[in-house]
This record gives sequence, structure tokens and C-alpha cells, in this order.
Amino acid sequence: MLFPLLAPVGPSLAASAITQKEWSAYKDKFLDPAGRIVDNANGGISHSEGQGYGLVLSYLAGNRGDFDRIWAFTRTEMLVRDDGLAAWKWDPAATPHISDTNNATDGDLLIAYGLSLAGDAWHRPDLTQAAAGMASALAAGCLETVGDLILLKPGNSGFAAGDRADGPVVNPSYWVFEALPIMAELAPKGSWNELAANGKVLLAGAMKIGPSNLPPDWVSLKARPEPADGFPQEFSYNAIRIPLYLVRAGIHDRDLLAPLLAGMTDEQGRVRIVDIATGQTRQLLTDRGYRIIPALVSCVLDGKRLADDLKTFEPTDYYPSTLQLLALSYARRHHPECL
Repeated sequence: MLFPLLAPVGPSLAASAITQKEWSAYKDKFLDPAGRIVDNANGGISHSEGQGYGLVLSYLAGNRGDFDRIWAFTRTEMLVRDDGLAAWKWDPAATPHISDTNNATDGDLLIAYGLSLAGDAWHRPDLTQAAAGMASALAAGCLETVGDLILLKPGNSGFAAGDRADGPVVNPSYWVFEALPIMAELAPKGSWNELAANGKVLLAGAMKIGPSNLPPDWVSLKARPEPADGFPQEFSYNAIRIPLYLVRAGIHDRDLLAPLLAGMTDEQGRVRIVDIATGQTRQLLTDRGYRIIPALVSCVLDGKRLADDLKTFEPTDYYPSTLQLLALSYARRHHPECL
């Protein structure tokens, strides 16, 4: 039995989560005929994160044909590792196209999650079996025990305590909280419930760093939490999706969400890229796909309805367009009063 909040939707409910007009606009811009989701703001590459998002969104749109196309590309072009996980990057300009064989754990989580949702809703044991295989591979290779904590390694290699001087390094936005209960069902030997609990504990306190009390995109947990070496020391494009993941998982804890909301937005509701050390704004993000995240949090916490422009989907770049559809689909299914 899937986690109740995330139970699969039937065809009519799926269609209302993401409309056919929205999905058509999204796929016309970002879905290659071969089945790859194209990151148009990142050199036209594809990555496991995008493939996972594509599976989830096409499921929510009820489009089985597009789902199968995305899965076919993912399965044949990106599941080339020998451990059951996906290589994270596929580059059309590179030969071979897989230019980095390391995995990205959030991408694998999203792929397994999308497969599980569709497999259960559409009575496709092949998809459920594939999801279970990926969940088991994630449990075997990407969960790390450090002291009393179960941590999510961002990739199978390169981030663990023994891999780098400031290890372990985590990316807090890789905790796809809505997917973790399903991973626990698919691969029950994994410490998924502990992972979810540890992620919330870290976000609630340890990873609030600097004057804005925000988590950096990349965090060293070697001693006290601090920005990881070799990465921009900022709350940025990765971390802005943390509150969206919390809300979509039904985690509406004000103590978790309110500090994120306060730190990530300016007085006009624009999303801040924040210098962790100073708390100063490095950039303001105005795309509706970014602005809808704090707006959705405000609705869930305080009943403030979404502005009209945030409810209209017109694709811009891959990443904010994806985030907007994830936010809209959640509001339609679980908080229609926000609309």
C-alpha cells in the first residue's frame, strides 16, 4: 500500500493534476522525440534528474505514450552502470554521449519514484520491478551511516566520509521526501525511514548556516555543518526546491518551512540566491517557476492564495518550468483552495 498522500491517481484525476495543454507545451519544448528531457539552459544536455522529472510529470498528465518514451531512453541510454543506477549526464555533443558515469542520487530517486507510481496505477509490473531494482541499488550504494545519522550520498562515489577531506558531503535538496516512503516499500532493507527523519532534523537545525539561516546547496558534515569545499557557498538553484519537496511530501511543519520562506524571498516574493557567509542577495529569480515555491508554502501555512500569473503555465527554461508543474499539480490535488 503506497503512502496515502502519494497514492496513484486514476486517469481523470491524473488529467486534472497536469492538463493536457500544459503537458503538450512542456513536451514540445523539452521532450526530444527520442525520449530525453532536454535541459535547454544547460547546453541541451539530458540528465537523470530530468528523466525522473519527466516520468513523474508524464504520469501526472496521464500520458502513457510519453512516459514509455522517456523510460525507454532512460533505460537504454542512461542505465549503463553495472550497479543498477543511472549515469547522471548524457551530452549530445560528446562521444560517447555519457560523459560522466557517476550517478546523481536525486535523479535515481525520481526515476524509481515515477516508475513505481505508474507501475501501480497502470498495473504495469514491469515498471514496478524496475523501480524496486533501482530502490535496492540506491539502498546498497547511496545510503551512508555516519555516527548516528543515515545520510544520502549525492552520488555513489566522490562524496562519502572517505572520499574527500571535508566528507561526508551532502546536498539537502537531494532528499526527495515524497519518494522515500515508496522506496521503503520497494526496498525494505534500506534505512529509508531513518533517512527521512535525519533529513528533517538536519534541515531544522544543523544546516541553517549563516545570517539567513539557510542551507547551502552543498554541505560538509565532517565536523560542524558548513559549506562544502569546491562548490559555490550559497543557497541557490538546488536548495530552492527543498520547501517544494517538503510540501509535496505532506510535511507542513511551520518550524521547517517558515525559516526557508523568510530567508529565500524578498518583499516582492522573488526568490533569492543567497551568499551563505554574508546573507546578502547574489541574484533575484523572477521566473514564475521559482516564485511559485514560496507562494505555495505561504498558502499551505497561512491560506494565502497563489497569484493569478503563477497559475498560468508558459514554459521558459527546463528547470523552473518543471518546478512550476510540480507545484501546480500538488495544489490541484491537495490544496485547491490555493488556486
